[in-house]
Amino acid sequence: MAFSKAQADSIAQALFRAEVEGLQIGIPSQQYPDMDMDDAYAVQAALVDRKLSSGRSIIGWKIGLTSKAMQYALNIDIPDSGVLFDDMAFDHGSTVPKGRFIEPRIEAEIAFVMSRDISGATVSREDVIAATDYVAPSIEILDTRIVRKDAASGQTRKVFDTIADNAANAGIVMGDKQHGFDAHDLRWVGAIVSRNGEVEETGLGAGVLNDPVESMVWLVRRLSQYGQGIKAGEVVLSGSFIRPVECPPGTHIEADFGAFGAVEISFA
Repeated sequence: MAFSKAQADSIAQALFRAEVEGLQIGIPSQQYPDMDMDDAYAVQAALVDRKLSSGRSIIGWKIGLTSKAMQYALNIDIPDSGVLFDDMAFDHGSTVPKGRFIEPRIEAEIAFVMSRDISGATVSREDVIAATDYVAPSIEILDTRIVRKDAASGQTRKVFDTIADNAANAGIVMGDKQHGFDAHDLRWVGAIVSRNGEVEETGLGAGVLNDPVESMVWLVRRLSQYGQGIKAGEVVLSGSFIRPVECPPGTHIEADFGAFGAVEISFA
């Protein structure tokens, strides 16, 4: 299926309104059973345009579905991506206001901050490394502006729905340390993630396509298909190596990356 511009704009507007009002919409792929990956990214692009028109600015990108477990669960074999906006940034140790998100969850990730522009269909891992200013521990906040499950039919969201919804992107929290790329073997950088003092998830960077740099290569190459790239100063969340942790009101999250640093965020 190939969405018309009007169809993509209509779904994007509904998603934008859902975020503003805090009310989820129905499942787009249920309304459009033939919806495919290109349609999903067309909706995401229309949503990005809507956010830019509202005064938001882009600060970077997120990469999702990088772990084998999540890919098997959704029956796909590639990651997905979304756009980070300025209003998504939260300070380490801060509190997310009550009602800011609908059904927030978090993931632990290694963030890349770029020192120069990078683009191109043939980009290599060496190119990514050369363009990286520093890496840092981070938390991604996820949210869904689409119901997870349709009450009447029992149908659940598909990956196309999540991609359309800006890859479930909602927030980013950068940790307390910054490192040169060569300071750590990112495959062995891990995190112990606790919710209200109890360990919920643990994982290693190798869970991200075997090496977080590989997810960065994937993103640059994918963006090249649309004439885009990553700009100097932008941050990229390279992908989670843990399962999402639910964050109902009153949740305090601690992600302990050991010598790599720490990240904390609370939800009022």
